[in-house]
Amino acid sequence: MPSIAIRPARPADGRAVARIDRATWTSATSPAPPPSPPDWRVFRASLDLRDVLVAELDGRVAGYVRLGRSSPLEATRHVQHVHGLAVDPALQRRGVGSALLRAAVAEARSRGARRITLRVLGGNEAARRLYERAGFVVEGVLRGEYLLDGEYVDDVLMALDLTR
Repeated sequence: MPSIAIRPARPADGRAVARIDRATWTSATSPAPPPSPPDWRVFRASLDLRDVLVAELDGRVAGYVRLGRSSPLEATRHVQHVHGLAVDPALQRRGVGSALLRAAVAEARSRGARRITLRVLGGNEAARRLYERAGFVVEGVLRGEYLLDGEYVDDVLMALDLTR
């Protein structure tokens, strides 16, 4: 098994994270527009570095997960949300995504969360399997929520109960 280290992101990780974002974006994985040409300032003032964990594989940034509040409302303080997870395509299927999810769950617990949620496109079977293996369950489906490449795509809401 490869040695995967998870750590908080640093400003110097911006280039690697931007490269991974560009390498992993497709309309099958994200309803957002393609990332703009990287300016390497991924970690802007609007993004708290404490919310990003990176995975290193053999000393190289292999992926990241961005965790944060599900909503700014005080009533949702107990819920953390995965706002993004990506693994370098050249380093996929080596346990990086699973390690990042485990770290995100641990971080959510350390923040006092009772739940961790995420959204995934219905057709993104690889991501859905990863989340299911980590214990996430489907809690809702917004049918045809996105129009991507001329087809309506479901938005699947998944969650993990951290009280168990």
